[in-house]
Amino acid sequence: MGEKINNTKSEALTLIAYVLFCICCFYLVEFFVHNPFEEVRKIPQILNIFLFILIGLVLLFLSGSAKIGMRIMLIISFVFGLINYYVLKFRSTPFVPWDIWSIKTAQKVANNYDYRLSRNAIIVSVCFLGMAIATFFFEYKIKKITVRIVAAVICVGSLFALASVVQNDNNSYELELYPFLFTPEYMNKVNGAPITFTMNLKYLKIDKPRGYSAKEAQKLLKKYDNIYSIRKQKNKTLHKAKNTNLQEYPNIIVIMDEAFSDLSILGRFNTNEEMLPNLKKFQNESKNNSKRIQTGYLNVSVCGGNTANTEFEFLTGNTMAFLPSGSIPYQQYLKKDTLALPKYLKDIGYKTYALHPYYKDGWERDRVYPLLGFEKFYSLESFSNPEYVRDYVSDRTMINKIIELYENKEKTDKLFLFNVTMQNHGSYYDEYKNFTPNIKVVGSSNFALHQYLSLTNKTDKDIELLTKYFKNKTEKTIIVFFGDHQPADSVVDTIFYLNGKQTSALSKSDLKKRYKVPYVVWANFDMDTKYNQELSTNFFAANMLRQAHIPTSPYQNFLLETQKKHKVITSIVKPKEDKNILDYKKLQYYNLFDSH
Repeated sequence: MGEKINNTKSEALTLIAYVLFCICCFYLVEFFVHNPFEEVRKIPQILNIFLFILIGLVLLFLSGSAKIGMRIMLIISFVFGLINYYVLKFRSTPFVPWDIWSIKTAQKVANNYDYRLSRNAIIVSVCFLGMAIATFFFEYKIKKITVRIVAAVICVGSLFALASVVQNDNNSYELELYPFLFTPEYMNKVNGAPITFTMNLKYLKIDKPRGYSAKEAQKLLKKYDNIYSIRKQKNKTLHKAKNTNLQEYPNIIVIMDEAFSDLSILGRFNTNEEMLPNLKKFQNESKNNSKRIQTGYLNVSVCGGNTANTEFEFLTGNTMAFLPSGSIPYQQYLKKDTLALPKYLKDIGYKTYALHPYYKDGWERDRVYPLLGFEKFYSLESFSNPEYVRDYVSDRTMINKIIELYENKEKTDKLFLFNVTMQNHGSYYDEYKNFTPNIKVVGSSNFALHQYLSLTNKTDKDIELLTKYFKNKTEKTIIVFFGDHQPADSVVDTIFYLNGKQTSALSKSDLKKRYKVPYVVWANFDMDTKYNQELSTNFFAANMLRQAHIPTSPYQNFLLETQKKHKVITSIVKPKEDKNILDYKKLQYYNLFDSH
């Protein structure tokens, strides 16, 4: 009898320890990146604890062993916490469900990042190891299969119920949950990473806009088919464009330069030499009313990474403002032929080529580009004997490839070349024999910042070669140059520090500046230009076509009209919903999911 009582006590203690270990798993996941006791709100802490206990119990009942169940629980927790730690470190945004589709792309650039753990992360890792060793004493087992199955089903049902509760925005206030996706890092911080991840699961599926129908979207597009041809004869419809001599239109070269930005927008700092002399020259010429240059700042929807989303906005005219924060449309939503700039230009006679001097399957470009209307895709293997800067093909090599394609084209061909570079890709922490930083910030020892600024300085010098080449060409050519995003917080935090600020506590105004990159539109013919026009990426292509006197599509016409009322629309600058924005949501949904 006494032995039976002792066994019961031992089993009870093991179960108590098991539950306590589940609770510890949550707090250790959070301690990878911050102190949850100080920053996670009280009710969300309780919700996260329930989540971990339920997951732990499911593992216990499925395995039938406390030792096995807890070891699996520890592995899952450790891996989740570590992934969230690295994603925040490298991209300045937390781990979200749709990052799972980015694994292939992450593998391609994995060798270029610094994986050293912080002191805090090392302590957390040691704690996980200690708990794993302690599970040696977890001897509790459940032998009855029926009990295990019933209990597991109840716990799984409870997990779904908990997920349903936290995913319902109507419960946010009562549960102290922060529901706004446009500030994912803050959402992650105050809700806790696991509950935030659970909340974001609902965005894997995109709901139809209020009052949406495919017929209404088609009717709306038809309305904008004629709006510009009625107002201005030079802005022809697609039908008229097809019947116009193609030779009237210019070649279009677009360079979306990896991580290129002008960090002086974030605050004052001094360098040993001018960072971006050619950009400044272009800006001065634009300011002096040049008809051949337009400069300004482009508002993008990503920071520190997710290049493909800037591509998506530019090429399609769609906006990340209507999609889940952190999602990757290339991987999640583009599954069929999609209305896009290359497809439109191909329809009016252009040769449409995409260039990217890296692996062709990054962000699934090899699958997506044909769906967007690109006829050819020149990836890494298309560049013979390229020059490398650090571990990436140089921007100079990219420019030489552009010139090569132009010189080899048929005289009657018009080119649309869309280029995504790699030279300036992170990380910026390692030293290289083939590249020595030349730009230094006075009063800073941040090597990553110096290397980043030196890379963009090299790009700035190289881009002038392209404009010089086309300057004396008689064939009309327009060159569009812009960055895809700014670098991660670890690169720029020095600039904020020099200006008395911290990246973890930025004002809304300073946060918006983190999503601004410079752009240049240059042509060897007179355009319609405006100095320092602020745009968002989704409106950029339509504006470019108007400047170049190229006809615009119905959807581009709609975007140009929308821009008059809503100058900037991004993932962090979201307008209040009015009729125009609701129409935009409907057309975007139609383009992505419902058109044929």
